[in-house]
Amino acid sequence: MNEWVIVLVKDFASAKQRLGPALDPPQRRSLARRNAQRAIRAAAAGGHRLVVAGSDEVGTMAAKLGADFLVEPRQEGQNTAAMRGISHAVEQGADAVLLLSSDLPFVTKRSVQRLLAVGAAGDGPVAVAVPAVGRGGTNALYLRPPGAINLHFGGDSLALFRHDAETNDVRFLIHHSAEMALDLDEPDDLIRLRRAV
Repeated sequence: MNEWVIVLVKDFASAKQRLGPALDPPQRRSLARRNAQRAIRAAAAGGHRLVVAGSDEVGTMAAKLGADFLVEPRQEGQNTAAMRGISHAVEQGADAVLLLSSDLPFVTKRSVQRLLAVGAAGDGPVAVAVPAVGRGGTNALYLRPPGAINLHFGGDSLALFRHDAETNDVRFLIHHSAEMALDLDEPDDLIRLRRAV
């Protein structure tokens, strides 16, 4: 199977704005860069790695880490970035895609391998979602075929993905992953991170 892991990485200068009350701009930039590097390295678990980059700087980093990349002409949110990545992967013959957030401080290559294995098991269309801690969001989404369901990243995305899958007769699975559960969006997430390390 031709599986692609697509890492969605915002421009480092504009990333993590909601962490403003807890971190100054250089700290947010540094955190975004570290997490993006970690996610891109973890994505090597798949057959193909693609970074949808929010800036040339992100694209350069992806290339240095050995990943293919495409730089967005403008940042229009996670769903648009994901669609750009899926379109590129499909043009290259992708049978399945894994959309991976770049703000997961504990993601590992092994955790990505486990998620890919869950997605590859069984026949027919499938969507496998990794829930985020606490907000009803989704930190990773495996789709086979790549357009199996619509994209709904953002608040309450997990419920929206489930509903979309059920409406379209696509098997929907929840994959719990300690390594992918925490994303760093809000100041409370930094408290969770400090407790975990």
